[in-house]
Amino acid sequence: MTQPELHPITNGSEAAPTALHPDTLLIHAGDEHNLTAAVVPPIWQTSTYKAPSLPEDFSTLASSVNPAHFYSRHGNPTNDQVQAILARLEHTETSLVTASGMGAITAAVLSVVKSGDHIVTQSSLYAATVLLFRNLLSKFDVSVSYVDQTDVAAFEAALQPNTTLIYVETPSNPSMKLTDLAAIARLAKSRGVMTMCDNTFASPVNQRPADFGIDLVLHSATKYLGGHSDLTAGAVCGSEKTVEAAWRTMIITGASLASFDSWLLLRGLRTLNMRVEKSNQNALALAAFLESHPKIAHVFYPGLASHPQHTLAAAQMTGFGGMMSFELAGATEALQFDAAQTVVRETKLATNAVSLGGVETLIVHPASMWSLHYSAAEKKSMGISAGLLRLSVGIEHAGDLIRDFEQALAQIK
Repeated sequence: MTQPELHPITNGSEAAPTALHPDTLLIHAGDEHNLTAAVVPPIWQTSTYKAPSLPEDFSTLASSVNPAHFYSRHGNPTNDQVQAILARLEHTETSLVTASGMGAITAAVLSVVKSGDHIVTQSSLYAATVLLFRNLLSKFDVSVSYVDQTDVAAFEAALQPNTTLIYVETPSNPSMKLTDLAAIARLAKSRGVMTMCDNTFASPVNQRPADFGIDLVLHSATKYLGGHSDLTAGAVCGSEKTVEAAWRTMIITGASLASFDSWLLLRGLRTLNMRVEKSNQNALALAAFLESHPKIAHVFYPGLASHPQHTLAAAQMTGFGGMMSFELAGATEALQFDAAQTVVRETKLATNAVSLGGVETLIVHPASMWSLHYSAAEKKSMGISAGLLRLSVGIEHAGDLIRDFEQALAQIK
């Protein structure tokens, strides 16, 4: 794994940038957007702002992109500060925050595709993204091809003359498969196709897709970026041109981020590096324990040498993340299902709840959670078996987590 890169930051001055570690960047980036003397930036709890005295000034403000002092569906100063931090983290020109991760994905995708276009994406994908592609875009004559994300040649073979977008997610939910970002970016650029990557599972602490040539980087900021399971938000990071297009779509769909959630996100970002690094450490320790346990058939975690794409993970990630999946052993699907339910029921520190990326450890049974979204054949193709559990490892003590899973596994008959 490579070491975290230093980032230049000016703090709003004209002085030459000073290289800062991400730990410092998270505290000080975007300070120029704090328009008060408060050390902790305040919440701009207003929906609208006084117009300038001159009509022509108001006209300019009303037609500007993401203005901070016009109307909060368009933007506000709290959002500006968060967006400045996220752009620096993801090594992009700018960013946009939205009301949810799906708000970000929808705004980004709808800003790129039009009727008659074609998208190439991977078969292992977040369920709500699949619903966007399958249930909404299909109404507007946008077609989608699904391929094995581990096979770059499959992406190339799926390209059509009307392909406008390659959409990827790595690591993927819930199989923890990886997509070769550099290879996908090269392929897309050679064909004049836009690329987007959902970077939620990795976070910019562990992976920066823009460094590999990906055009737009997307997040459910509800997860690691917020980190405390107390907000919903999304983010789009990319060039000024592509993010502006997403912003214009966002204000039409109404997916604007409220100032209070934006302020909570700003607070959560301050500790992002520390939280993610602790989750990385805990997940690796827990994955190694689970892999050695006789009641576990498989552990899917990029940080393990046994992961089929471990070499790729080490090349494009600076940390392996807090997300993993593992499959319970069992001679039949019924036995695997019972074993999985026993673990969910008997764990004391892992909470059975949706979402991920918070300070607490969360566990879900994907086959149950997504039973309405996928057919049995689709679940099988995605590796979602009756015995599969997805784990979002929090920042508890690693030893306590291991002991908790050890006692839960002991309850399996």
